[in-house]
Amino acid sequence: MSKRVLVVDDEKLIVKGIRFSLEQDSMEVDAAFDGEEALRLVRENNYDIILLDVMLPKYNGFEVCQQIREFSDVPVIMLTAKGDDMDKILGLEYGADDYITKPFNILEVKARIKAIMRRTGKKDGKGRNPKVIVKGDMKIDCESRQVTIGEKEVNLTAKEFDLLELLAMNPNKVYSRENLLNIVWGYEYPGDARTVDVHIRRLREKVEANPSDPKYVYTKWGVGYYFRG
Repeated sequence: MSKRVLVVDDEKLIVKGIRFSLEQDSMEVDAAFDGEEALRLVRENNYDIILLDVMLPKYNGFEVCQQIREFSDVPVIMLTAKGDDMDKILGLEYGADDYITKPFNILEVKARIKAIMRRTGKKDGKGRNPKVIVKGDMKIDCESRQVTIGEKEVNLTAKEFDLLELLAMNPNKVYSRENLLNIVWGYEYPGDARTVDVHIRRLREKVEANPSDPKYVYTKWGVGYYFRG
């Protein structure tokens, strides 16, 4: 079954180039040229991944990503024209899974898309032994990729879930930020350790009653992070 991608960019030549390249890999590609159109399409369709430019008319990419996260955990890759670290960090703060700086090589874009789809695809496939992790009030269903605390479902992004699942399946094992970056984002990922810090902070804000005094995801100062077993 072909994967469906939404490309959001107001530069039509960029959209045309990305669309052509992805269609060569048998992907189905929709396009939006402003933030408002992007939100409408995401609400009306099911996408496997979204490529989202930061600089957009009507709503910028950060606003679009933030609104998408209110109703969907579809993977989002931000496209930023600046090499500015703040843009990258802001994108992650608003719920993006990854970012690519323009000008980019289309082969890099395709590699990032395929890496994310491989990880989410593994999760979507039916496992022989459905795994459910229970810790206190938290229940993590690894097959459906759902997290509930008490009776309330917690809406995590793909990367936030991947982090939580990895830590919870290996309780009390401390992972350095570099290890988490390599395992969850992949060895080819050019980002830095701050990417992990941002995602851990966002994860804690969602699953911890008091993020500054966590009972699930702990920090081992100077080393990394772990899940208390």
